[in-house]
Amino acid sequence: MSATTEQMLVSKIRALSTQEMAEVEDFVDFLVSKAKKRSALERLLAVAPALEAAGAGPVSEEEIAAEVKAARAQRRAGNAARR
Repeated sequence: MSATTEQMLVSKIRALSTQEMAEVEDFVDFLVSKAKKRSALERLLAVAPALEAAGAGPVSEEEIAAEVKAARAQRRAGNAARR
């Protein structure tokens, strides 16, 4: 992003009301979350050929759900510890 574009965005944001700034912040948080999810999917897809070559079998939806649940619990515990 060019400095000029960045300055224009900052100027527009400064002109917003407090409520509108909160909405912008929520939207930016959404975009960051979306980018993280896309990156995670790309990393997962990148290792898929290696898993197949290693002979890793398919994983059930229940196993995936259990792994996701465990990862979320671990992340929540880490976030709580930092507070």
